[in-house]
Amino acid sequence: MSAELGQVRVVLINATHPGNIGAAARAMKNMGLSRLYLVEPLDFPSDTARWRAANAADLLDQAVVVNSLDEAIADCALVIGTSARDRKIPWPMLTPKSCASKVVVEMVHHPVALLFGREARGLRNEELQRCNYHVHIPTSEEYTSLNLAMAVQVIAYEIRQAYLAESGARSEDWDQEFATSQDVEYLIDHLERTLVDLDFHDPDNPRQLMTRLRRLFNRVRLDKMEVSILRGILTAVGRKIGL
Repeated sequence: MSAELGQVRVVLINATHPGNIGAAARAMKNMGLSRLYLVEPLDFPSDTARWRAANAADLLDQAVVVNSLDEAIADCALVIGTSARDRKIPWPMLTPKSCASKVVVEMVHHPVALLFGREARGLRNEELQRCNYHVHIPTSEEYTSLNLAMAVQVIAYEIRQAYLAESGARSEDWDQEFATSQDVEYLIDHLERTLVDLDFHDPDNPRQLMTRLRRLFNRVRLDKMEVSILRGILTAVGRKIGL
Protein backbone atom coordinates (compact mmCIF):
# COMPACT_ATOMS: atom_id res chain seq x y z
CA MET A 1 0.00 0.00 0.00
CA SER A 2 1.54 3.32 -1.07
CA ALA A 3 2.22 5.77 1.76
CA GLU A 4 1.25 8.58 -0.59
CA LEU A 5 -2.10 6.99 -1.40
CA GLY A 6 -2.55 6.72 2.35
CA GLN A 7 -2.90 10.51 2.35
CA VAL A 8 -6.17 10.20 0.40
CA ARG A 9 -9.30 9.78 2.51
CA VAL A 10 -12.72 8.84 1.21
CA VAL A 11 -15.38 10.56 3.31
CA LEU A 12 -18.92 9.14 3.24
CA ILE A 13 -21.46 11.50 4.77
CA ASN A 14 -24.58 10.07 6.43
CA ALA A 15 -24.44 6.79 4.50
CA THR A 16 -27.80 5.11 5.10
CA HIS A 17 -27.15 1.58 3.83
CA PRO A 18 -24.33 -0.45 5.40
CA GLY A 19 -23.98 -2.45 2.20
CA ASN A 20 -22.85 0.69 0.41
CA ILE A 21 -20.19 1.29 3.05
CA GLY A 22 -18.85 -2.22 2.56
CA ALA A 23 -18.95 -1.96 -1.23
CA ALA A 24 -17.17 1.41 -1.08
CA ALA A 25 -14.43 -0.14 1.07
CA ARG A 26 -14.02 -2.93 -1.48
CA ALA A 27 -13.81 -0.41 -4.34
CA MET A 28 -11.18 1.54 -2.42
CA LYS A 29 -9.00 -1.48 -1.68
CA ASN A 30 -9.18 -2.60 -5.31
CA MET A 31 -7.52 0.70 -6.26
CA GLY A 32 -5.03 0.97 -3.41
CA LEU A 33 -6.89 3.43 -1.17
CA SER A 34 -7.17 2.66 2.52
CA ARG A 35 -8.43 5.68 4.49
CA LEU A 36 -12.20 5.55 5.02
CA TYR A 37 -13.97 8.22 7.07
CA LEU A 38 -17.65 7.92 7.98
CA VAL A 39 -19.60 11.00 9.08
CA GLU A 40 -22.57 9.92 11.20
CA PRO A 41 -23.37 6.65 9.37
CA LEU A 42 -26.88 5.36 10.02
CA ASP A 43 -25.86 1.73 10.62
CA PHE A 44 -22.22 0.96 11.40
CA PRO A 45 -20.55 -1.32 12.32
CA SER A 46 -22.64 -3.86 10.50
CA ASP A 47 -22.44 -7.47 9.38
CA THR A 48 -23.93 -6.40 6.06
CA ALA A 49 -21.07 -3.95 5.53
CA ARG A 50 -18.51 -6.66 6.28
CA TRP A 51 -20.17 -9.10 3.89
CA ARG A 52 -20.19 -6.54 1.06
CA ALA A 53 -16.59 -5.55 1.78
CA ALA A 54 -15.37 -9.13 1.17
CA ASN A 55 -11.57 -9.04 1.59
CA ALA A 56 -11.59 -5.33 2.36
CA ALA A 57 -13.03 -5.78 5.85
CA ASP A 58 -9.76 -4.45 7.28
CA LEU A 59 -10.67 -1.02 5.89
CA LEU A 60 -13.89 -1.17 7.89
CA ASP A 61 -11.95 -2.09 11.03
CA GLN A 62 -9.71 0.93 10.49
CA ALA A 63 -12.51 3.30 9.43
CA VAL A 64 -12.66 6.61 11.31
CA VAL A 65 -16.20 7.42 12.47
CA VAL A 66 -16.78 11.10 13.27
CA ASN A 67 -19.73 13.29 14.23
CA SER A 68 -19.15 16.13 11.79
CA LEU A 69 -17.61 17.02 8.45
CA ASP A 70 -15.29 19.42 10.28
CA GLU A 71 -13.69 16.49 12.11
CA ALA A 72 -13.22 14.57 8.87
CA ILE A 73 -11.43 17.30 6.89
CA ALA A 74 -9.87 19.65 9.47
CA ASP A 75 -6.26 18.79 8.51
CA CYS A 76 -6.89 18.44 4.74
CA ALA A 77 -5.48 21.07 2.39
CA LEU A 78 -7.42 19.79 -0.64
CA VAL A 79 -11.11 18.91 -0.38
CA ILE A 80 -13.10 17.73 -3.41
CA GLY A 81 -16.82 17.02 -3.28
CA THR A 82 -18.91 14.97 -5.70
CA SER A 83 -21.77 16.95 -7.21
CA ALA A 84 -24.46 15.70 -9.56
CA ARG A 85 -26.10 19.00 -10.46
CA ASP A 86 -25.45 22.65 -11.26
CA ARG A 87 -25.49 25.09 -8.35
CA LYS A 88 -26.87 28.61 -8.05
CA ILE A 89 -23.34 29.83 -7.48
CA PRO A 90 -21.00 27.82 -9.74
CA TRP A 91 -17.91 26.27 -8.16
CA PRO A 92 -14.63 25.21 -9.81
CA MET A 93 -15.52 21.89 -11.45
CA LEU A 94 -13.36 18.87 -12.26
CA THR A 95 -13.88 15.76 -14.35
CA PRO A 96 -13.01 12.44 -12.69
CA LYS A 97 -9.76 12.35 -14.66
CA SER A 98 -8.67 15.90 -13.81
CA CYS A 99 -9.72 15.28 -10.21
CA ALA A 100 -7.45 12.24 -10.07
CA SER A 101 -4.52 14.16 -11.54
CA LYS A 102 -4.88 16.87 -8.91
CA VAL A 103 -5.17 14.33 -6.10
CA VAL A 104 -2.05 12.43 -7.19
CA VAL A 105 0.02 15.61 -7.38
CA GLU A 106 -1.09 16.99 -4.01
CA MET A 107 -1.27 13.84 -1.89
CA VAL A 108 2.52 13.91 -1.73
CA HIS A 109 2.36 17.04 0.41
CA HIS A 110 -0.78 16.91 2.54
CA PRO A 111 -3.97 14.96 3.30
CA VAL A 112 -6.65 15.05 0.61
CA ALA A 113 -10.37 14.43 1.18
CA LEU A 114 -12.94 13.16 -1.33
CA LEU A 115 -16.49 13.78 -0.14
CA PHE A 116 -19.42 11.56 -1.11
CA GLY A 117 -22.95 12.47 0.00
CA ARG A 118 -26.10 10.69 0.94
CA GLU A 119 -27.48 7.98 -1.33
CA ALA A 120 -30.73 9.84 -1.99
CA ARG A 121 -29.69 13.52 -1.86
CA GLY A 122 -25.93 13.78 -2.23
CA LEU A 123 -24.01 16.56 -0.53
CA ARG A 124 -25.78 19.59 0.91
CA ASN A 125 -24.91 23.07 -0.29
CA GLU A 126 -23.10 23.95 2.93
CA GLU A 127 -20.98 20.81 2.58
CA LEU A 128 -20.14 21.56 -1.04
CA GLN A 129 -19.10 25.05 0.01
CA ARG A 130 -16.37 23.48 2.16
CA CYS A 131 -14.73 22.10 -0.99
CA ASN A 132 -11.95 23.56 -3.12
CA TYR A 133 -13.41 21.82 -6.15
CA HIS A 134 -16.44 19.81 -7.18
CA VAL A 135 -16.17 16.70 -9.33
CA HIS A 136 -19.00 15.54 -11.60
CA ILE A 137 -19.25 12.01 -12.97
CA PRO A 138 -20.94 12.27 -16.38
CA THR A 139 -23.83 9.84 -16.81
CA SER A 140 -26.53 9.17 -19.37
CA GLU A 141 -29.22 11.86 -19.36
CA GLU A 142 -31.78 9.06 -19.44
CA TYR A 143 -30.63 7.70 -16.07
CA THR A 144 -28.41 9.91 -13.93
CA SER A 145 -28.68 8.06 -10.61
CA LEU A 146 -25.34 6.57 -9.57
CA ASN A 147 -24.94 4.20 -6.63
CA LEU A 148 -22.70 5.52 -3.84
CA ALA A 149 -20.18 2.68 -4.04
CA MET A 150 -20.12 2.95 -7.85
CA ALA A 151 -19.26 6.65 -7.56
CA VAL A 152 -16.41 5.78 -5.19
CA GLN A 153 -15.23 3.13 -7.66
CA VAL A 154 -15.14 5.58 -10.59
CA ILE A 155 -13.09 8.19 -8.73
CA ALA A 156 -10.82 5.59 -7.10
CA TYR A 157 -10.15 4.00 -10.51
CA GLU A 158 -9.12 7.33 -12.01
CA ILE A 159 -6.81 7.99 -9.05
CA ARG A 160 -5.22 4.58 -9.55
CA GLN A 161 -4.64 5.24 -13.24
CA ALA A 162 -3.16 8.69 -12.56
CA TYR A 163 -0.94 7.24 -9.83
CA LEU A 164 0.40 4.49 -12.09
CA ALA A 165 0.94 6.86 -15.01
CA GLU A 166 2.51 9.67 -13.04
CA SER A 167 3.98 8.08 -9.93
CA GLY A 168 6.71 10.70 -9.97
CA ALA A 169 4.31 13.63 -10.21
CA ARG A 170 5.07 16.54 -7.91
CA SER A 171 3.34 19.88 -7.52
CA GLU A 172 5.11 23.07 -8.52
CA ASP A 173 7.55 24.36 -5.93
CA TRP A 174 5.94 26.59 -3.33
CA ASP A 175 7.53 28.25 -0.36
CA GLN A 176 4.73 27.52 2.12
CA GLU A 177 2.38 24.67 2.99
CA PHE A 178 -1.20 25.03 1.80
CA ALA A 179 -3.67 26.11 4.47
CA THR A 180 -5.82 23.34 5.88
CA SER A 181 -9.60 23.37 5.82
CA GLN A 182 -9.58 24.34 9.49
CA ASP A 183 -7.17 27.23 8.84
CA VAL A 184 -9.51 28.60 6.18
CA GLU A 185 -12.56 28.19 8.43
CA TYR A 186 -10.87 30.23 11.16
CA LEU A 187 -10.05 32.92 8.60
CA ILE A 188 -13.62 33.03 7.24
CA ASP A 189 -15.04 33.25 10.76
CA HIS A 190 -12.60 36.07 11.61
CA LEU A 191 -13.46 37.88 8.38
CA GLU A 192 -17.20 37.60 8.92
CA ARG A 193 -16.95 38.98 12.46
CA THR A 194 -14.87 41.90 11.20
CA LEU A 195 -17.29 42.67 8.35
CA VAL A 196 -20.17 42.68 10.83
CA ASP A 197 -18.26 45.07 13.10
CA LEU A 198 -17.63 47.33 10.09
CA ASP A 199 -21.37 47.30 9.26
CA PHE A 200 -20.45 45.91 5.85
CA HIS A 201 -22.17 42.57 6.42
CA ASP A 202 -25.61 42.05 7.94
CA PRO A 203 -25.87 38.47 9.28
CA ASP A 204 -29.68 38.81 9.37
CA ASN A 205 -29.70 39.59 5.64
CA PRO A 206 -26.55 37.86 4.40
CA ARG A 207 -27.47 37.43 0.73
CA GLN A 208 -24.52 35.53 -0.80
CA LEU A 209 -21.59 37.54 0.51
CA MET A 210 -19.92 34.91 2.68
CA THR A 211 -20.64 32.12 0.19
CA ARG A 212 -18.89 34.06 -2.56
CA LEU A 213 -15.96 34.95 -0.30
CA ARG A 214 -15.68 31.29 0.70
CA ARG A 215 -15.64 30.31 -2.98
CA LEU A 216 -12.89 32.87 -3.60
CA PHE A 217 -10.65 31.51 -0.84
CA ASN A 218 -11.22 27.91 -1.87
CA ARG A 219 -10.48 28.73 -5.49
CA VAL A 220 -7.17 30.51 -4.91
CA ARG A 221 -5.83 27.82 -2.49
CA LEU A 222 -4.40 29.98 0.27
CA ASP A 223 -1.18 28.90 1.94
CA LYS A 224 -0.52 29.11 5.69
CA MET A 225 1.48 32.34 5.45
CA GLU A 226 -1.26 34.02 3.40
CA VAL A 227 -3.87 33.04 6.00
CA SER A 228 -1.62 34.41 8.74
CA ILE A 229 -1.16 37.70 6.87
CA LEU A 230 -4.88 38.12 6.22
CA ARG A 231 -5.78 37.37 9.83
CA GLY A 232 -3.11 39.86 10.95
CA ILE A 233 -4.73 42.50 8.74
CA LEU A 234 -8.16 41.72 10.21
CA THR A 235 -6.74 42.01 13.73
CA ALA A 236 -5.21 45.38 12.85
CA VAL A 237 -8.54 46.55 11.45
CA GLY A 238 -10.20 45.50 14.70
CA ARG A 239 -7.71 47.52 16.73
CA LYS A 240 -8.13 50.53 14.45
CA ILE A 241 -11.90 50.63 14.94
CA GLY A 242 -11.51 50.13 18.69
CA LEU A 243 -12.55 46.48 19.11
